[in-house]
Amino acid sequence: MGDRLFVAVLGHRNSGKSTTWNTLFGGTVRTGQHPRTLPLHGGECAQVFLISGSPEERQLYAGDILENQDCRIVLCSIQYIEAVRKTLEYAVGEKFDLFVQWLNPGRNDPGENYDRLGLLPWLLANRATLSMRDGKVPPGPRTQEIREFIHGWAKARGLTFPCTT
Repeated sequence: MGDRLFVAVLGHRNSGKSTTWNTLFGGTVRTGQHPRTLPLHGGECAQVFLISGSPEERQLYAGDILENQDCRIVLCSIQYIEAVRKTLEYAVGEKFDLFVQWLNPGRNDPGENYDRLGLLPWLLANRATLSMRDGKVPPGPRTQEIREFIHGWAKARGLTFPCTT
């Protein structure tokens, strides 16, 4: 049982990654410098650190973004391009548990895409929890799935706390 969680939303450019985070938080959110509180269930919250714009799109290394970040739950957009391997290898190397939600098809994709990068076997070999969701439909159910996964993971590790209004 790992003690850090890397929650990634994977997709092509404009697939709905940022929409997923905005829906999860109930408003527009961007990458910050500090953790933020994420409401979960039953009046409980958890601290998370968000990387909204994918490191791959911004030509950044996830390790540089996270080097001084000690938050145990990281939410990260990742773009479906070859460079995504560096981000995923960083997360595995830092011993994060992985939860990856692949938006396939993404909001602007013509249809479902074949895994031409061969990420699925790599993710499964690295014990990732993986889901494929349709980025063309409203984001409510997929964000609910993320919220429930984080809640269960955080609760089991004593990382949840009462939300304050």
